[in-house]
Amino acid sequence: MRMLSFSQPALVPGQITRQSLVGSQANYIAFLTPSLLMRSGLSQWRGFLTTASLDQNRTFWKQREKYTVRPIGMKKTGGRDHTGKIRTHGIGGGHKQRYRWVDFQRLRYEPGKDENPFEEKVMEVRYDPCRSADIALVAGGNRKRWIIATENMQAGDLIKTSGAIGRMAVSAKEGDSFPLGALPVGTLINNLELYPGIGATRIRAAGTSGVLLRKVNGTAIVQLPSKQQVQVIETCMATVGRVSNIDHNKRIIGKAGRNRWLGIRPSSGLWKRKGGWAGRKIKPLPPMKSYVNLPSVSAN
Repeated sequence: MRMLSFSQPALVPGQITRQSLVGSQANYIAFLTPSLLMRSGLSQWRGFLTTASLDQNRTFWKQREKYTVRPIGMKKTGGRDHTGKIRTHGIGGGHKQRYRWVDFQRLRYEPGKDENPFEEKVMEVRYDPCRSADIALVAGGNRKRWIIATENMQAGDLIKTSGAIGRMAVSAKEGDSFPLGALPVGTLINNLELYPGIGATRIRAAGTSGVLLRKVNGTAIVQLPSKQQVQVIETCMATVGRVSNIDHNKRIIGKAGRNRWLGIRPSSGLWKRKGGWAGRKIKPLPPMKSYVNLPSVSAN
């Protein structure tokens, strides 16, 4: 015959007394108020760390070595780093997105081929959920890759990429990529490199463009969309034209829910006093920033 064992009935929070607890639990109860006891339900309480390491915030999906044009699954972080702490506020939720690996280094030769100018054909131009500009899938030789699309780029266009700087300025069309030293002064450019070979890091947002102002002693001076001027080596690559999706700043959100679709959380409703940041400020243009390490006169 099966033996039946009866245990003591579980105590509800209102029936917890010092006699029903032993050791350190009794000392811990002394610091809790009755309202906390009723609210928490001590019989089901368990400790947790809010700063514990979160596996879902790992960035393994970024750590890829082989390039692919296929969309890559991307996990949400909610603005939190690998420790679980919020590093960027206003991020969370939103529609699921997949990342398309954009190749920002236009002058990337195929392995085993000579370093000659090459052409690529635009296969499609599409929306990218991870950036404001549209992206284009281009194919040439034995490869395909995603690039930032320019304003009038369409499927079927042929775009040229060259790293040569000749005696005369080239007559480039929109979407072509050349070194700054090969372009005529006054050209509208985008996807600008600050150092040769590292890939484009400036002028990548939708509808933006820079201007090639002048070329001096093997360097080029470019005006960014912010009106700041930068000086870079003339072998830095740039794409001719404006970035696509020029009406991005004219979009109408319409309702709070659409921002939540985009993964943008509302800011705090707490009233904040307006400080000096709120007033109108007239500032002079910042000085030209140089990314060229030229030898000094004293070194000679």
